Amino acid sequence: MTAWLASGLRAAIVTGRLTPGDRLPATRQLAAELAVSRGVVVDAYQRLIDEGLATARTGAGTVVADRGVRPLAPSDRRRQVRELRLPMPAGDGIDVDLSPGVPDLSAFPRTSWLRAERAVLDEITAVDLGYGDPGGAPRLRAELAGWLARTRGIRAEPDDIIVVSGVAQALALLAQTLRAGGVSVAAVEDPGSRGARDQMAHWGVRAAGVPVDDEGILVDRIEHSVAVLTPAHQFPTGVVLSPARRRRLLAWAAAGGLIVEDDYDAEHRYDRQPVAALQGSAPDRVAYAGSVSKSLAPGMRLGWLIAPRSMQPALLAAKHDTDLGSPAIPQLVLARLLATGDYERHLRAVRTRQRRRRDALLAGLRRHLPQARVAGVAAGLHLLILLPEGTADTDLADRAARAGVRVHPLSWHRLEPGPPGLVLGYAAQAPDRLAEAAERLGRALKLDPRGPSRSR
Repeated sequence: MTAWLASGLRAAIVTGRLTPGDRLPATRQLAAELAVSRGVVVDAYQRLIDEGLATARTGAGTVVADRGVRPLAPSDRRRQVRELRLPMPAGDGIDVDLSPGVPDLSAFPRTSWLRAERAVLDEITAVDLGYGDPGGAPRLRAELAGWLARTRGIRAEPDDIIVVSGVAQALALLAQTLRAGGVSVAAVEDPGSRGARDQMAHWGVRAAGVPVDDEGILVDRIEHSVAVLTPAHQFPTGVVLSPARRRRLLAWAAAGGLIVEDDYDAEHRYDRQPVAALQGSAPDRVAYAGSVSKSLAPGMRLGWLIAPRSMQPALLAAKHDTDLGSPAIPQLVLARLLATGDYERHLRAVRTRQRRRRDALLAGLRRHLPQARVAGVAAGLHLLILLPEGTADTDLADRAARAGVRVHPLSWHRLEPGPPGLVLGYAAQAPDRLAEAAERLGRALKLDPRGPSRSR
């Protein structure tokens, strides 16, 4: 009862309902009104006095103290969070959100995860729950080394792997380490991931855009010692770095460059076999990053970073100084999913599911926007509609929004002006909703292949 009364009075003082100088009721009076013993009120008042929230004056009773603290102004956190994201307004009337980069969260393998977590909790030791290796749980690093070698052609020992909170943290650690070594600018794909650019810029490494064409990044245009790219499935164009460009890029790295390889959407392949990661061809010149954000869920905040061994001590120190290490139990659960094959089975199921969604959206676009040029269909979780030169893709995105469909204009993802387009993510929507979205887009956009000046 004392704690309840003290808590209520404390809240009234902190929120300003009781202001400095207000006198609290006499202890006998308040005890009678609340039907409690006077001792309860006396103890509650004493707690407020001990906390500096009230003072006791002889002859004046207990009075709210003036602490020089005023009630908090309303928080602007929601506005700040919105400013960290792409500038797509929330917008009333959006029925189908085709924003790229959002996986199918309904496909999260709850049963498999719960089964693995129970097994982990049955086996976990006190050592597992303590402050461990900041580079990650040994069991997960061992499983990742084998799985990445088998599926992505990675060449790494378990001790080469740093478990991170997604690719975002991998880029943050790399940017901190590079900046400490004097690197202030990195080449990035243009168009490319705005999130990657912003993450590295926050830590002092500015982005210098390098154009992308149908074969990937234009290697001959790289003018800096570090290049950040998505070679297996370029975001947002969906192109795969061609064999000739891969050879040229590896030669550039061998001459002293560092490749930061974001293995974006590597798990999602539908119409072709995946190409191996660049890291396997040059482990001493490539910093490789991946995560489960698109295969499980972004909220898991689990990923991995494999950097050249010369960089690993500094990266490990940066990881330690950032958070002492990633959470233990999710790491051990993922390790078990990898060891039992449940993760691989989940990926196969998700690929089948996403292929159906890709096909539904593609069929809808062919029916309702037959003049549209669509790219990036063989892999990933999004499509790209290529628009005639001079088209204002932001205007078309606004028209789509008025039809209840959210899409990204390609220009949002550019550093320099370039060909326009619309980026359509399909992973988070059911096939029937994607068919409906394509129909709405067809009515709203009415693209004319002859150019924007003759758009209907």
